[in-house]
Amino acid sequence: MMRHPRVWMGLLLWLAFGSAQAEWAVNMLPGATEVSRSVFDLHMIIFWICVVIGVVVFGAMFWSMIIHRRSTGQVAAHFHESTTVEILWTVVPFVILVVMAVPATKTLIEIYDTSESELDIQITGYQWKWHYKYLGQDVEFFSNLATPAAQINNQAEKGEHYLLEVDEPLVVPVGTKVRFLITAADVIHSWWVPALAVKKDAIPGFINESWTRIEEPGIFRGQCTELCGKDHGFMPVVVEAKSKEDFAIWLAERKEQAAKLKELTSKEWTRDELMARGEKAYNTSCAACHQASGEGLPPMFPALKGSKIATGPVAGHLGIVVNGKPGTSMAAFGKQLSEVDIAAIITYERNAWGNAVGDMVTPKDVLAFKQAQE
Repeated sequence: MMRHPRVWMGLLLWLAFGSAQAEWAVNMLPGATEVSRSVFDLHMIIFWICVVIGVVVFGAMFWSMIIHRRSTGQVAAHFHESTTVEILWTVVPFVILVVMAVPATKTLIEIYDTSESELDIQITGYQWKWHYKYLGQDVEFFSNLATPAAQINNQAEKGEHYLLEVDEPLVVPVGTKVRFLITAADVIHSWWVPALAVKKDAIPGFINESWTRIEEPGIFRGQCTELCGKDHGFMPVVVEAKSKEDFAIWLAERKEQAAKLKELTSKEWTRDELMARGEKAYNTSCAACHQASGEGLPPMFPALKGSKIATGPVAGHLGIVVNGKPGTSMAAFGKQLSEVDIAAIITYERNAWGNAVGDMVTPKDVLAFKQAQE
């Protein structure tokens, strides 16, 4: 019983962790668009060509080893040149490459053809979220990870779409050619949605193009596939395809929300209102680095609780939130967040976690600060 402890240990580990195995999958999926199916078909063509080549090559190799083995008295032949063989091993690979190149070229031309789009969306990668701007529609918003911190910290059971859920999905209409203009504001990211066969690098200072035309309503998930920093794994992509009628309703609602947000800049806010909004905005945009408790992760992400920034002059606090801090991980939120959210976050930081400075920053203050810098 004890002669083979490794065997018994392996059996115990299998019984203990067997249920935690990953989903068994060995192939791509056809996807939800014509392009994704073209990519899948191309993949299968190349795969079967490789299978045939493998069967022929290994079949010939094993047949030769078995039939012409030394134990049967076989004697190796001696020859140096064969024009026929030379021609065959040149022509056959060339024909195979042509057979593969024709569908591959056709698919690549289709993938890169972004002309005649009906809707243009600019996608900008930030650490660690996506910004979507519907060009010509006056609609833009950020998409942040929505998986609760309790699940990430193993304090709650993981949800069905763990780390693949967001607060604001990218919404597009079905049956419409949508062009994506993909870039980044800080480091290199990569916007990837497998079901749409779209994967493009988001590079600061450059704009890459891609497109999709989704045929049926649904939700499609992906991720950033570039190692873009500490929270790289917390940067999901969610695309929701709606019918054209539902998309028109959604777009009208977003335009109305954008107009109301502009009106909020001139509203007279109370500190309690700013604190309530600020807590939510802080947990969405700031807590990943500075923690919900404000204690940060020093030295890379300093604490805000009791810090000189959060308890010092308002101008300094405004400056670092709006403009960021060069040479550090502190991003500039002046163009990422609205004046309302910046004012709410700063007010919250100055009065949370025992800071109790007692003052408040209004959206008008933030707007005046930005205008003074222009």
